[in-house]
Amino acid sequence: MPRLGVNVDHVATLREARRITYPDPVTAAALAELAGAECIVVHLREDRRHIKDRDLQILRETVQTSLNMEMAAPAEMVKIASQIRPNVSTLVPERREELTTEGGLDVLKNRERIGQVVKTLKGAGIKVSLFIDPVLEQIRASHEVGGDAIEIHTGLYCEAKTPHEVDEELKKVMIASREANGFGLEVKGGHGLNYFNVSRIADIPEIEELSIGHSIVARAVLVGMERAVREMIALIQRPPLV
Repeated sequence: MPRLGVNVDHVATLREARRITYPDPVTAAALAELAGAECIVVHLREDRRHIKDRDLQILRETVQTSLNMEMAAPAEMVKIASQIRPNVSTLVPERREELTTEGGLDVLKNRERIGQVVKTLKGAGIKVSLFIDPVLEQIRASHEVGGDAIEIHTGLYCEAKTPHEVDEELKKVMIASREANGFGLEVKGGHGLNYFNVSRIADIPEIEELSIGHSIVARAVLVGMERAVREMIALIQRPPLV
């Protein structure tokens, strides 16, 4: 049964809507941990649209489980990560005009640069994960550049409209998970997962952790962070369907 990593970016999004000091993503992270989350995830974007440098610094000092810093690969971010030293850095693609991350990192195309970044981060004692589409060539490239883990982009599965499309996208994630496991990579999953679609992904035996943010924060607005996290954990750690 996979661990739950809670992404608290959108607590900061709500804060930045008014450019004030609350709600505090650091407080949200503490409540998520109290409810059973085993990882806290934040994406420090180049435009600082939600999580700020100060948030990251305080989280590094207060998170009791594991801190996963999502980041693009420019020199500035590599420097910040090397100084903060999160438990995990997840390399993701990033475009300023996007609402959220829109697809997996092209490790194959950017092998040399990503390999350098992976080496630098691992040299700072940071475990490195790569956010990629469920494509064999990207899995192989992630292994070759020295990644410790991959996070499979589950967005197409979550956005599928028909039962057939859902099954086809799920099959891709399942095959990719097995392939990555065969390379000795830790397998994670994330993007677009919510209370209605998470169970079938959670049933994939090779997936060790799920990173979920928006749906948990959205539910927390209505029922509170602790309850929202506990409800998600109950879904992903229930006995698999027969």
